[in-house]
Amino acid sequence: MLRVLILSTLFPDASRPNFGVFVERQTLGLAAREDVALQVVAPLGIPPWPLGSFGHYRSLSALPAQEQWKGLTVHRPRFANFPGTGGRHHAAMLVRALVPLLTAIRRDFPFDVINAEYFFPDGVAAVELGRRFGVPVAIKARGSDIDHWARSPVTGPQVVAAANRADGLLSVSQALRDDMAALGMPRERIECIYTGVDLTRFAPADRAAAKAALGIDGPLIASVGALIPRKGHAIVIDAVAALPGVHLHIAGEGPERPRLEAQIARLGVGDRVRLLGPVAHDALPPLLAAADVMALASRFEGLANAWLEALASGTPVVITDVGGARQVVRGPAAGRIVDPEPKAFAEAIRALIAAPPEAGMVRAAAEPFTWSANSVALHGFLRELVDRRAAAGDRTAA
Repeated sequence: MLRVLILSTLFPDASRPNFGVFVERQTLGLAAREDVALQVVAPLGIPPWPLGSFGHYRSLSALPAQEQWKGLTVHRPRFANFPGTGGRHHAAMLVRALVPLLTAIRRDFPFDVINAEYFFPDGVAAVELGRRFGVPVAIKARGSDIDHWARSPVTGPQVVAAANRADGLLSVSQALRDDMAALGMPRERIECIYTGVDLTRFAPADRAAAKAALGIDGPLIASVGALIPRKGHAIVIDAVAALPGVHLHIAGEGPERPRLEAQIARLGVGDRVRLLGPVAHDALPPLLAAADVMALASRFEGLANAWLEALASGTPVVITDVGGARQVVRGPAAGRIVDPEPKAFAEAIRALIAAPPEAGMVRAAAEPFTWSANSVALHGFLRELVDRRAAAGDRTAA
């Protein structure tokens, strides 16, 4: 039996059911194995009073310290999040909060390995926790952690140092592995394990009927991602504005909403472009099955779940050349990889609407990316770290 402690600041809760659903899905897959026992530690960074009593922090503060979440034992400890510090103290505060919790957990659940699902502050803290509790540590890079936290002059040195101390590293794409190595992380310890997609939930449907259910008559473009600058929603809006009669539905929420609303009003496309707000993950399949194209002009990605979910739905993608894009779009049926500018997106979208690929051929591009394959690979990786640590201990004892 492999006993795994999942450490992830990206994990859903009652106030944010879409937050980190990819981590949740991977964790559920791993926990379903008969040879794995698993618990989740999903820390919540909350500023000191009175800031912690306002806005979404109030909802986070109201969450239970421990609960059963979809059959998983999930601990939700709080750690001090000091705004305006660029994350300088996040990892140290996380370690301080987790040492007593993990000490208590270990009495009944002697975990063999810590699997950190994000590099900062999770991975940095995990390395120190692994040292204290004498267990190996794996850290997974997902994209934004390398793009932001690993490149920040404040937190970057912490991230790179943790990578060099960790027993194993994971990336979601080969391109992300290259980026990690370029920052000084040990390439020989980085293994690429692709994210998965639920091929049962996301599947082709009658596109005309799906559009009618959404009240759409004509071509529909979908975009899925938080309303933040690096997702490039403004580029897709400009592209669709240049395509008369084409509709765009954007599923996601975030601080860019006011700017995007102003852009939509300025372009006069409010009748064709809709910001849907937060859409539950379970509600995405009808949107993606209805869309003629899923377009996302990301500045940085690892390997986006939205790409795979669209392809599994039989919907081609128009995306930028970031992260694992070339591992996903391996032929014209899957869509197009274009420059991050409106004209290129408009031309690619127009071409796919004019000559849509057959849905089965589109779906074939997603079929290698299964959660079962993800679980097998992750289990093998973590098992190897534990066995290697045990063998090293045996040699030391001898």
